[in-house]
Formats: sequence, C-alpha cells, structure tokens
Amino acid sequence: MVRQNKSFGHFFVPLLTTLVIIVSPVIAQQQPTPPPPTPDPQIEAPKDSKSDQAPSKPDEAIGKSKLEQETGTVNDRIFAVLPNYGTVETAKVLQPLNSGQKFRLATAGVFDWGAFGFNGALSAIAQARNDPQAWGQGWGAYGKRYGASFADNSIGTYMTTAVFPSLLHEDPRYFQMGKGGFSHRFVYGWSRLFVTRTDSGSMRFNYSESIGNAAAAAISNIYHPAEDRTAARNATTLGFLILYDGLSNELKEFWPDIRRKLFHKTSP
Repeated sequence: MVRQNKSFGHFFVPLLTTLVIIVSPVIAQQQPTPPPPTPDPQIEAPKDSKSDQAPSKPDEAIGKSKLEQETGTVNDRIFAVLPNYGTVETAKVLQPLNSGQKFRLATAGVFDWGAFGFNGALSAIAQARNDPQAWGQGWGAYGKRYGASFADNSIGTYMTTAVFPSLLHEDPRYFQMGKGGFSHRFVYGWSRLFVTRTDSGSMRFNYSESIGNAAAAAISNIYHPAEDRTAARNATTLGFLILYDGLSNELKEFWPDIRRKLFHKTSP
C-alpha cells in the first residue's frame, strides 16, 4: 500500500471527499425492496428433468480469471484503473484460502499495471515536494523515489496480504457489506482494519494489518535516506499505511454504488 506518507494526503483526501459526495446521496435514495414471496413449503413444484440438468448460471460477482474463481473474488477495477484484488462481492459461502492463494493475491496486486502508474503518481508528488531532500532533483532522484514507493508498496502488500495472514491463519480478503445505510457501511469499512476473519471462519483482531504494516515500516529503513531513519518517521509511516488501508476498504465497499451511479453498470 502507500508508503510515501507526505504524498498520501494530497492524493487520497480529495478522493475520499469525492467518495462521500457521490455515494451518500445514492445510498440515501435507495428504497427497501419487499422480500420475494416465500413458496408454500407444502406445495412442491413439478420437476422438469431438463431444467434439473441445465447448468447453473455463473455468479457475476466472481471474476473469470483462475485466481478469481479459486478465491471467490473479483478484480472490479476502481474507476477502471486501480486494481481491486481480494474483494469479495458474492454472497456465496467461500472456502478458506491456502498460503499459495494468499501470495498469488498479493503478487497480482503488486505487479498489476495500475500499480505502476499509481506509484509513478506518488513519486511525482514527492519529487515536486523534494521529499526526501537528500535525494534532490532530476531523473535520478525521481528513480530513487519511484523505487522506494514501489518497494514500500510491494513489501506492505506482501506483509498484510500473504506473509502474516499465512502465519496467523487470517483471511486477507475484503468481504463487502454491500447493503445498508451509508454510515453503517462506512464504519464497517474502517472496522475491518481491526477485525478480520480467520481461516476457520471465526472473527478476531486483525493482527496481520497492524503487525504487517509495522514490519513494512521497519524494513523501509533499509533503503530510505539516513535523515528518514527516525522513530517519528517510522511511526508516521505506520499511521499512514493503516490510514491508506482504511481508505482502500472504503473504495472497495462503495465502488459498486459509484459504478452503478456514474457508469450505469449493475455488475463488474
């Protein structure tokens, strides 16, 4: 996730503001629909042997790629650009992920084409702010900032999506709530920073989020300049990493609503 903390606010605060402006009226306008009529359990519909043999309709909330099919997720790109791996939109009960699948989800997000442009934008903002100052200006300095951003992003993603979820048997997928009022879903998105599912299906504190981001912040000292290797910078980086993941959850939660409102698409 985002590891250039000073560039973070300039990129995501306007995005979050736009999210609230677009989504909250949409949620408020949604009217509850009456439940479908429940069939009389004493009446059994006649069986049609042909219909019984017909293949079931594929779940549109699950993507078509092998990784999406195996993990029950859908890479429903946010604004058709930002990668959205690990998001669960389907209501089906899913099997737990094995370690290989967790690492494959992390790898897909790190090396997605949208991530390269995303890191490039963050690096450009850091270049304009001359952050860190020790790297100066010029294409060489931009290359260092891009490398640091890509390394931060990659390490953080692997730590919170693959390494610690595998060690601690936690599920790194984001399970959308999808229904309910704006405030309830908004709080749900942030709460996933602290509450997660385990591989056995129970709920507990999200250790992978906290420990994984702390590990990523610590490792970043290896390639950041000496002036940035301070406890204050590490604490700030950790805070922004968690903040970014929270904003990412909000985009995952409300993107289907934005997609329907702006692009008139009812499915990914």
